[in-house]
Amino acid sequence: MDIKIIDRLIGEDNPVFIIAEAGVNHNGSIETAKKLIDAAKESGADAVKFQTFTAKDLVTAEAQKAEYQGKGTQKEILENLELKKEDFRLLKEYCDKKEIIFLSTPHTEDALEFLDDLVPSHKIGSGDLNNLPFLEKVSKKGKPMILSTGMSTLEEVKEAADTIKEHNDQLILLHCTTSYPCERKDVNLNAMHTLREETGCLVGYSDHTLGTDVSLMAANMGAVVIEKHFTLDKTMDGPDHKASLDPSELKELVQKLRKKDYPELDQEILGKDKKMPTEEEKEISKVIRKSIVSASDIPNRTKITEDMLCIKRPGTGIPPKEVYGVIGKIATKNIPTNSIIKKEMIK
Repeated sequence: MDIKIIDRLIGEDNPVFIIAEAGVNHNGSIETAKKLIDAAKESGADAVKFQTFTAKDLVTAEAQKAEYQGKGTQKEILENLELKKEDFRLLKEYCDKKEIIFLSTPHTEDALEFLDDLVPSHKIGSGDLNNLPFLEKVSKKGKPMILSTGMSTLEEVKEAADTIKEHNDQLILLHCTTSYPCERKDVNLNAMHTLREETGCLVGYSDHTLGTDVSLMAANMGAVVIEKHFTLDKTMDGPDHKASLDPSELKELVQKLRKKDYPELDQEILGKDKKMPTEEEKEISKVIRKSIVSASDIPNRTKITEDMLCIKRPGTGIPPKEVYGVIGKIATKNIPTNSIIKKEMIK
């Protein structure tokens, strides 16, 4: 089944849908964000994508960072990479003016509600693949969904896809290895076939390797979407610049994808057809995935209600899909606001 985003048909018999992933490479500057939009448009990409969050809603103060993210706590790093809601409205208008599709990943429920009026499709990052309550909320918006599958097992992907398909059949899965940069031995492009066969979904590839050849090989293997990080300058401070393309490399990638100018397949990057996380991804998942967290102070012996809980990074506590099992439990100690809920805290 083809999926339509504005006027672009996405499917196996259509041109590859190319997402130029600006992410947080604007470093908190709307002027830099606009220059990234200019570069994405100049490259010929179909869409440019950002990330929408407020650090206080996304991470707890104790959340550790991944090595690639740089200096400081994860919360401190992300605070410097935030854009305001009004900034995203202006970026959407700027994309419309430049005639390129505006996308942004919602990392929180507040971001989802805000972005729903601005984007034609919801792109969800790998960190929320096991956040089933959130995926259900996104699916009910009724828009095409693109879901990255880094750090996940096949069973987790199937569970996420089943959750979404209960409300929404417009789903594209992106095979992905969540490492920045991803080494060639960890690419495992053959997992795209497994995802396609096991879920029945359209499948694309979110590329965190250096260079462009892996994206081209993925397209040659049937990826219907290619997502690739880009930056104005790889030497800028920030977590993603070094693993990104510069504008000239992005333009070259788009041109080769359009011409189907593909390199010979490399056995090293094909890997096995098994969808499973690498050892590095298992560590990164503790940082980028989420857990059940207290949204307010929960006194000892209090019965826990839904409004007392929220979902935040890191992924070292009870996974989000178990939230309904936590609701109704009794606190066995005083739980301060913004604490990761542990099983020994409740009964």
